[in-house]
Amino acid sequence: MKALVIGDFHIPTRAKSIPKQFLPLINEGNFDLILSTGDFVERKVLSYLENIATTVWVVGNMDFFAYEPRERVVALEGFRVGLTHGAQIYPRGDPRKLHSLALTLGVDVLISGHTHIASTKLVNGILLLNPGSATGCWSGTGGSLVPSFMILSVEGSKISVSVYELVKSEVRVTAKTFMKSSGGKIVLRAT
Repeated sequence: MKALVIGDFHIPTRAKSIPKQFLPLINEGNFDLILSTGDFVERKVLSYLENIATTVWVVGNMDFFAYEPRERVVALEGFRVGLTHGAQIYPRGDPRKLHSLALTLGVDVLISGHTHIASTKLVNGILLLNPGSATGCWSGTGGSLVPSFMILSVEGSKISVSVYELVKSEVRVTAKTFMKSSGGKIVLRAT
């Protein structure tokens, strides 16, 4: 299974569009699923994703066209994946609080947004992912200002996370692979 993970667009209030360098990767990615952390701002941004693949999304704090869902849980092969925008987490992106939310939702992987900083963290056997901002726009605490998104490839008990970032007009990709242990915890796969 191949899933696009993307969010924090803020189109048109903070950015005009998704960077052109990302469009072929997104439009021609042949995704089974899109997981979005919200902050589309306008419904047409969500509609764009829905025209590419089945889209599971949550509302962000700037999505005034909808008020829910705030959290979702989906199954990706052998993994339970939670999705939230993350505006309820203070300070933004706090790993301990995100881990606690993951335990509450009963998920192996928790995807959140709101920080506008791409991150992949393994905290006590739970994988915390944040795709950053698809447009690289600023956030309430600054953000990275680097446009980014993620692609997940899931096969059985293995999940590969590829982070795509636009740095000086070039798309840079970093990847990590994780495994679900026999005890149910996620561990970094040795390369």
